[in-house]
Amino acid sequence: MKNKYATLLLLTLAVFANNAKAQETVYPTDAQKGTTAITHATVHVGNGNVLTDATIIFEKGKITAVGSGLALPKGAAEVDASGKHVYPGLILPNSSLGLREINAGVRGSNDFQEIGENNADIRSIVSYNTDSKVINVLRANGILLAHVSPMGELIEGRSSVVQLDAWNYEDAEYKANTGMYISMPSFMARRGGRGGFMRGMMGGGGGDPLKAAFDKIETIKTYFTEARAYCQEKEHANSNLKLEAARSLFEGKQKLFVRANEVKQMLIAIDLGKTFGFNIVIVGGGESFQIASILAENKIPVILDETHALPASEDDDVDQPYKTPAQLQKAGVLFALNDMGENSKQRNISFNAGTAVTYGLTKEEALSSITLNAAKILGIDNLTGSIEAGKDANIIISLGDILDMRGNQLTQAFIQGRAISLDNKQLQLYERYKHKYGIK
Repeated sequence: MKNKYATLLLLTLAVFANNAKAQETVYPTDAQKGTTAITHATVHVGNGNVLTDATIIFEKGKITAVGSGLALPKGAAEVDASGKHVYPGLILPNSSLGLREINAGVRGSNDFQEIGENNADIRSIVSYNTDSKVINVLRANGILLAHVSPMGELIEGRSSVVQLDAWNYEDAEYKANTGMYISMPSFMARRGGRGGFMRGMMGGGGGDPLKAAFDKIETIKTYFTEARAYCQEKEHANSNLKLEAARSLFEGKQKLFVRANEVKQMLIAIDLGKTFGFNIVIVGGGESFQIASILAENKIPVILDETHALPASEDDDVDQPYKTPAQLQKAGVLFALNDMGENSKQRNISFNAGTAVTYGLTKEEALSSITLNAAKILGIDNLTGSIEAGKDANIIISLGDILDMRGNQLTQAFIQGRAISLDNKQLQLYERYKHKYGIK
């Protein structure tokens, strides 16, 4: 009997070992050594400019020179990018990457949400899983940085920016405590689209939605009022971590990211910023096109969470989500594009930008919306977001147009000057079944 159980145990372990094998040989790269020069490239700077037959030189993780006709430093490792396109590394401006591996059904893989209305003291970075199987898939699509944010009922917690080539969350940390997230309550009994339909079917949205929404807003205002009073005191008999968490907001070192899609939600967010002196960022922005001039006037940036989506309202044009980026651009609103699709796992951000090109943006404007604009919104544009001297060498090289599914074929990528692996589970499965069926 013992031998029988031992055999079963060994078989079980073998199955788990086989399933876990996919990415165990993909590991972070050491710091850049020496000097690297990417030559003969079509360089899309990220700020709207395009350089042809250009050279990018970087060392110690920093770009030292960009331009045409540059002399290569002695001993520099040359990367010939003839016929290829070079871009800044793409930035995912809002995500649960590393916090949620499987969207539903497996609670053990989810670490993105805490219980309760006020989780201001939560720091998402400490739960960030650098071994997530999703990370390497995103890198192969050109995404090198991500803004990792918590989720919750009301006051959700603090977010951080991570770079996607790290052993642990300390290594991954690119900018800690970028901002605090809150979720603005809805003023509608039920919204359009799949979410609203399901809530209606399940009997959600009962009672007076306006009263419930305003009660929650008062909860938010009460918290910030108490936090302001707490932060103005020089000494405290007892520390309050939830109130202390808002200190950087009042000091202007952090931004308040407000999840809001409805016009009323966004207008209240603007008022909240004026009341407490916060730098506000709208996350979601489904109906932002309706108040684009107001957002521009108040210098409120927007992270558009879903471009490939159904309209927010039954009165909207069926292609309204595709047109919104161009409308915000025309109004002078600083915006970034995102991908919150449950099935795509955020990897289609560049294709969302490509769709926006079809509906009014230029290609370089669309590129900025997933590089430099995102960096500006996250407060890291002094470090990344464009290919300019003095910035981190976060660079991707593609055979074709990064915004096109057919052209997006990465050949190399660098994070802070380190040539990273583009291998991932999906590529390994692709090679596995090519071998099985004798496909060459």
